[in-house]
Amino acid sequence: MDTNGDRDTDADTTGGRRTRAVALVGARALALAVVALAGSIVLFVLTVVSIVLVPVGVGIVTTPWVLAAVRGFANRRRLVAARWSGVRIPPAYRPVPANANPWARCFHLLGDPAVWRDLMWLPVDMTAGFVTALLPAALLLYPFEGFALAAGLWRVFTDGTYVGWWYGFVPVGGQLSALAAAALGAALLVVGIYTAPFLLRVHFLLTRSVLASGQGELAERVRVLTETRRDAVDSSAAELRRIERDLHDGAQARLVAMGMDLGTIDALIEKDPAQARQLLAQARRSSAEALTELRDLVRGIHPPVLAERGLGDAVRALALRMPIGTEVDVDLPGRLGAPVESAAYFAVGEVLTNAVKHAGAERIWIDVHHTPAHGGMLRISVTDDGRGGATIGAGSGLSGVERRLGTFDGVLAVSSPAGGPTMVTMEIPCELS
Repeated sequence: MDTNGDRDTDADTTGGRRTRAVALVGARALALAVVALAGSIVLFVLTVVSIVLVPVGVGIVTTPWVLAAVRGFANRRRLVAARWSGVRIPPAYRPVPANANPWARCFHLLGDPAVWRDLMWLPVDMTAGFVTALLPAALLLYPFEGFALAAGLWRVFTDGTYVGWWYGFVPVGGQLSALAAAALGAALLVVGIYTAPFLLRVHFLLTRSVLASGQGELAERVRVLTETRRDAVDSSAAELRRIERDLHDGAQARLVAMGMDLGTIDALIEKDPAQARQLLAQARRSSAEALTELRDLVRGIHPPVLAERGLGDAVRALALRMPIGTEVDVDLPGRLGAPVESAAYFAVGEVLTNAVKHAGAERIWIDVHHTPAHGGMLRISVTDDGRGGATIGAGSGLSGVERRLGTFDGVLAVSSPAGGPTMVTMEIPCELS
């Protein structure tokens, strides 16, 4: 048996995986550096201008929209922090009253400490955040300049009689110094390979230090649980009222009418058989319609396909009922807890409804998968090719989705530039059964 060959193959496979993982970290860090610099500068300038215009009235209208964009930007960073480095940054925003007028909404947001933490984070993100994101990318990319110099690029900068280029602290003036630059590049590359994931995590830890509440982890946890419990109780009460109203106005009314028809049939069965048969047919139709309404009501409480076949098939069934083309990609090797499945199902349903009713989309893509990393995470993304402009807050349906996910420590992020496309990403920490 060729055990040495097997070991060499395993080593090559392990080395290949490590190379791909480090390259992915470098690409992510570079993208994050660009986004941190550009996004933070733009949002910071827009926020300052909008708040300055509040006294003249214009800012009353624009500030909630700008702050919603800042919140979406911060929530997106929360998502990638959990996904790329396992750093969880729980949101702690105060819910905005659904029926608040623009004045009340503006000052409610300006009075939220979490909003001010977002605003303080923007200058940090465009400076220290940019540097901590760029550093791992630089450690992985900068060495290739040294290799290129050693391969002959040095001749572009000098004829060998003077120093024509500096690589780090190495003055490049000929082939020998170019080889020294390559040696420095090799050392930097080794350092980058072993430190890039840690440095990227440092960026997210810096983000958490600013975005996370300063009340202490336990106090913040108690506050979040109190708010999510209140939201869950309010949602449950509203759902019970909806069920009672649907039963009273729908199935109950039909059953009462059917009972009256049966009483009339009993009185006419001998006197007017023809009329009795007509009423009997009407009672049969009423019973069928009442049964249909009861089934729809049960489906709205907990769809049978969700209970029987799980979240993946339930989302596929939901997509089949969409009036526009919807593609679904599901990767769930097991079942989730029933409460999580229910919350995720109705959250997806709400996002799809928004896409159909408000986005003017022609196609929707749904991705549902679970990763075991960091204790288990359910990730759902819904993307549409609509007009964009979706935001969290201001009484939108996405606020309800955020509250629903918050009960399970879930996070919602929205990327929806004007003109589209819109991507809504949801993450819920959970384990497969």
